[in-house]
Amino acid sequence: MKFFIQSGAVLGLLGVGLGAFGAHAFRTMLDASGRSATFETAVKYQFYHAFALILVGLLMHTFGSNPTIVKLLNWSGYCFLGGVLIFSGSLYVLCFTGVTWLGAITPIGGLGMIVGWALLLWAFL
Repeated sequence: MKFFIQSGAVLGLLGVGLGAFGAHAFRTMLDASGRSATFETAVKYQFYHAFALILVGLLMHTFGSNPTIVKLLNWSGYCFLGGVLIFSGSLYVLCFTGVTWLGAITPIGGLGMIVGWALLLWAFL
């Protein structure tokens, strides 16, 4: 529970920092490489899932007496975290290095985030 809240807070903190640098310090480089929209997508999805991780942690606390819900929320949180690291992480690397083959793993991160949302739903069906 605490781990997911902390992870969400770290992702949120980094999202604000990266978003600010992308809008200011990195803007010229991102525009020149045509990667501004890619960078914004990475930041946006990182932010969405920062909040999702905090939600998972709070729900784990609220429903801590139900082991089935907690187990599904735990898996959901790890899928969100792994998904963000792979999805946004691969897009950041693509933006800063131009290594295009990493774009091939980006959908794996997206799938992780989708599975995280499905597990969150499943926990409360």
